Amino acid sequence: MSWIAFTVLAALSQAWRNALQSHLSQSVSVAGVTFARFLIACPLALVYLLGLYQWQSVVVLTPNNQLIWYVIAASVMQIVATGLMVLLFKQNNFAVGAGLAKSEALMAAILGMWLFGSTLSLIGWLGVAIGAAAVLMLSGFSLKLFKPKTALLGLACGSAFALTSLWVREASLATGLPFLHSAAWVLLLVLCTQTLLLGVFISYKEAQTWRKLWQKRMLTCGISVTSFIGSVGWFSAMSLQHVAYVKTLGQIEVFFTLLIATFWLKQPTKTSDKLGLVLIGIAAVLVMLS
Repeated sequence: MSWIAFTVLAALSQAWRNALQSHLSQSVSVAGVTFARFLIACPLALVYLLGLYQWQSVVVLTPNNQLIWYVIAASVMQIVATGLMVLLFKQNNFAVGAGLAKSEALMAAILGMWLFGSTLSLIGWLGVAIGAAAVLMLSGFSLKLFKPKTALLGLACGSAFALTSLWVREASLATGLPFLHSAAWVLLLVLCTQTLLLGVFISYKEAQTWRKLWQKRMLTCGISVTSFIGSVGWFSAMSLQHVAYVKTLGQIEVFFTLLIATFWLKQPTKTSDKLGLVLIGIAAVLVMLS
């Protein structure tokens, strides 16, 4: 059940990363906030991979066309997904969009079945559905706040993250290596591709963003480190288990987010938050049982 431990690690790291990204988005462009995820994560991923080979020596990765396609597709789609999430931070009715963005697990189940023939058990589908309902409740979703533009942005974000995760899993499976090494290789390749693509874009279109990231270098480093740790967790878990199950269990990120909001930001917890956490707990148990 290693995938459970990796998923919990990923959820905790992502909760901190999102909180830091939200703060950085107040003074840095969408591209800059997105790039902050990859800036230091890339060398960290290289050190992590080398450390794995020191611990357990296996054959070196032999790239193939299928692997290259999945890496490029996942790299581009995660940049798109992160950019959409940053745009959601800037919406007045952020809660609605953020709640729909968390449809990632449900979209991963649907797209995984449609594109890759993935199958979930009945209990697994029930867990995914309950988890989706829980994150909508926790986001403060309300029809009164519903606006088509924000809703579409949120759904597009959730779908983009789902496709990223599905392609990451397929890339890991295409390596033919043990799961830790396959996940580490895919992580390094994805991060290098993203760093190159976004770095060139920022240098060409938003040169001033480099200065802003340097001015916020501690915050940028925090985002990169937490993003790296979270990615190690996600990539490793998805190498072992269906993406929909991983992402449904990963919704415990909301629990960590509420802890951050309560103890760091000093924001009170609402009754609906407690009910939503109970539903996420039920969803997590169901996907683990399945």
